[in-house]
Amino acid sequence: MAKINNTNDEQRLEVLKTYKIYVGGQFPRTESGRYYVVKSKNGDHLANVCQCSRKDFRDAVLAARNAFGGWSARAAFNRGQILYRIAEMLEGRKSQFVDEMTKQGLSLKQANEEVNLSIERLIYYAGWCDKYHAMASTVNPVASSHFNFSSPEPTGVVSVLAPDDSPLLGLVSMMAPIISGGNTCVILASSKYPLSAVTFGEVLGTSDLSGGVVNILTGFVDELLPYFADHMDVNAITLSDQSESQVTLAKEKSVFNLKRVFQYKNINWITEKGQSPYFILDLQEIKTTWHPIENIGGAKASY
Repeated sequence: MAKINNTNDEQRLEVLKTYKIYVGGQFPRTESGRYYVVKSKNGDHLANVCQCSRKDFRDAVLAARNAFGGWSARAAFNRGQILYRIAEMLEGRKSQFVDEMTKQGLSLKQANEEVNLSIERLIYYAGWCDKYHAMASTVNPVASSHFNFSSPEPTGVVSVLAPDDSPLLGLVSMMAPIISGGNTCVILASSKYPLSAVTFGEVLGTSDLSGGVVNILTGFVDELLPYFADHMDVNAITLSDQSESQVTLAKEKSVFNLKRVFQYKNINWITEKGQSPYFILDLQEIKTTWHPIENIGGAKASY
């Protein structure tokens, strides 16, 4: 029998991680083959990260649209179960996320806070999945022989520009209310701290979340914002800490298909203001139904 030579950590070469994007439940490389270098706080080379193109975004939107029908049709309590499962998977890989964040320049305290609050935020929105509908639905008084009901329904595909300085918590805080309400999304991760977003895609890929519900791209806002805003099969766009000129550009390009634009600016995601059921309702359309009432034998009956 051949003898296996044991080597210590100083002798072996580290197996470096390949950071790809997350689209349609898969981990492809960017279509363009481009990348940019992520460095540590000391200037050391940490990783090569995909620099996504317009084609990558189009592929992600197609995946999100294909997933929308099945995801929006799921029972609300089942969506809550899946968000809770994502939180479980994130809890199990907490140390990996903390390690990546500290390598990118966050303090140990900041990294732990980002991960712990991300887990709690997923659980928070898991609890709201089957409750926001009751909060927002209503029976409307009308002066005719009808019942009149209003209830929220998901908007559709949402493009998301995640905060640049909150590598995980900001992304989760913008993603969770979107998918809680039955929408699907395409997220542009922080270009400053992208590693956590890519690894979070691995958490999603090993949870019960259907492929295409969440798609995560890496790259630069200046290049990709126009595509996020003017794609005709995207129903809404959510912005975070973008500049006034970028917000103006997003609003101008969103006009062509009446895309809804929301900006969550100056939100401290580590506070309670970083979570709210109203974030779910932002990406809901209110559907109103009229139900006739007819007289049968002097009594009122509904059909």
